[in-house]
Amino acid sequence: MSRTTVTGSREAQKLRTRQAMLDAALDLLEEQSLSSLGLREVTRAVGVTPTAFYRHFRDIEDLGVALVHQALGNLHTLVRATLVEHDDVGDRIDHTVALIERHVRAHPAHLRFLVRERHGGVRAVRLAIAEQLDRFVRELAAVLALEEMSEGWSESELEMLAGLLVDQMVLAVSAFLSAMLDEGPSAPEVAAATGLRLRLIHLGRAASGRRAP
Repeated sequence: MSRTTVTGSREAQKLRTRQAMLDAALDLLEEQSLSSLGLREVTRAVGVTPTAFYRHFRDIEDLGVALVHQALGNLHTLVRATLVEHDDVGDRIDHTVALIERHVRAHPAHLRFLVRERHGGVRAVRLAIAEQLDRFVRELAAVLALEEMSEGWSESELEMLAGLLVDQMVLAVSAFLSAMLDEGPSAPEVAAATGLRLRLIHLGRAASGRRAP
């Protein structure tokens, strides 16, 4: 076996162990907050020594930040692509809401973690979530800036508009999670309400009359 093959095998095993720790932590976090989670709980669940934990993460906070990136790393990219691909506002809103619902159904544990820890006790994780959402707002504002309707809008105004849209998406995530537990409105009701709120924001934007002179 060549040295390259051995190195590649070790790296693959390292990645599998790291992912196993993330998965184990996510399972444990279904019953507790990140601030109460101990690294020994994580390593015990994976079947590795506590020393092995430090080969992958500095501490539990670092693991929490990794979970944030895993949960949000591709969602805003998917939503941004949806906005670019659909010119019609109605289609765009419908596809965005459907995308959020699919993401919630595919990754409920990740998103429950985000909803709970967004205002939780671990500062590094709160900041990581805020950073990801701020990035999402900036990316969305950049897409909105390309539209004719945005003529005359300043960068800060577009970011404010994007912030309103992102806030509604975050609310939708939380509502879809509740619907999965049969708590509150059903998923179709959540989808309809989210779509309506997004349409009202669009109507307000259209009625603002902001145009370059």
